Amino acid sequence: MYPIVYDQRGFTLIELMISLVIFSILSTMAYTGLQSVLVANEHTTAAAKRLVKLQTAFTFLQRDIEQALSRRSRDSFGDSQPGLSAGTFGDTLLELTRGGWRNPTGSRRSHLQRVAYRLEEQTLARLTWPMVDQPPNSEPFVRTLLDNVKSVELRFLDEALQWQDQWPVGDNDENPNQMPRAVEFTVEYRDMGPIKRLFRVPPGESVIPQRQVTPPIGQTNTQNNAAPRQGQNNTGNQGATNNEP
Repeated sequence: MYPIVYDQRGFTLIELMISLVIFSILSTMAYTGLQSVLVANEHTTAAAKRLVKLQTAFTFLQRDIEQALSRRSRDSFGDSQPGLSAGTFGDTLLELTRGGWRNPTGSRRSHLQRVAYRLEEQTLARLTWPMVDQPPNSEPFVRTLLDNVKSVELRFLDEALQWQDQWPVGDNDENPNQMPRAVEFTVEYRDMGPIKRLFRVPPGESVIPQRQVTPPIGQTNTQNNAAPRQGQNNTGNQGATNNEP
């Protein structure tokens, strides 16, 4: 009787080393591809967030500038300020009075609003005040729009179709309600080129609250009493005329 021989052959050391090398190469390629996808996703998300912030900032600028009014205001020190001004307040890039301030809650306030844009420490912020004529020590509501901003430039198109670097132009006392025809806004990031937008300024006169003139009491009573008397006389005369044969 012949003995049964079992063939129990395994992997050699060289075969195991070759298998480990191949597995390492495949793992490195898979990790590199996954890392590239994650980095691309991170950059895409950051770019999308920056684009959303930029579009939000331009939306605020468009609404404010296209509803700008030449209504003058007073600051917290009581000094009169033009309806739209720029280039004269240090870090404040633009300050204006706008209309169309929505009031969904029906609060007792005006539809006018004082708005300013300020660039400070590479951050562009929007400042709003609840009243156009600011009381003493009034603090604005600050909303950050853009960060990591390198520079912001503004230009204003006047009636002669000439670009101006600041507004108002010349002596403000000669034409206190002057408004530009358009505003060019240029923002530049540190890792991007300049981005320009052009906003149209609507033509129109300044919004000035009108006082209600009340006539003298005697004159009002005289006019109110004269009207019924005249009506009575006319009625009597018409009756007399109709009764005559």
